[in-house]
Amino acid sequence: MKELDYFKQAEQIMERLAHGGVFLTVGGERPNTMTIGWGAVSYVWNKPVFLALVRPQRFTHALLEKADSFTVSVPTLHPLREALAYAGSVSGRDENKFDGHGLTAVPALKVPAPIVAECGLHLECKILLRQPMTAAQMDGQLAASVYPAADFHEMYFGQVLACYTTDE
Repeated sequence: MKELDYFKQAEQIMERLAHGGVFLTVGGERPNTMTIGWGAVSYVWNKPVFLALVRPQRFTHALLEKADSFTVSVPTLHPLREALAYAGSVSGRDENKFDGHGLTAVPALKVPAPIVAECGLHLECKILLRQPMTAAQMDGQLAASVYPAADFHEMYFGQVLACYTTDE
């Protein structure tokens, strides 16, 4: 494990978000991970922040509502396309995604949510703000094109408490 400067990882994180996604993981009785493709590396309230977007109908959303933290695990050495496709298409309501599906939950350093061991870049985040999106808050053209079913995301602003690599 080697600590990294969060902002120096921005390009790699954004590249993976735009091309295949990253894993967002929440702890609890049975940890769950999902694939996200929308997020942001940011600096808000004088803090390094990762912004994660999750739709309310997702199982992960219910877990996030009870949690105070989450992790983001970014594939580095291997693209993990199949694992990302799986984690993005199967609900944690129906299956334990860490049980025999090529993903391993390992303890994080500072938050109760685990990281995905198969990834090489990890963020550990404390939730600072939960903010639902609404049509009234959004540009009308964008809302119509991206949310035709009005299934808006909720935004989770997570203060980055740790950023590190597990690649050797």
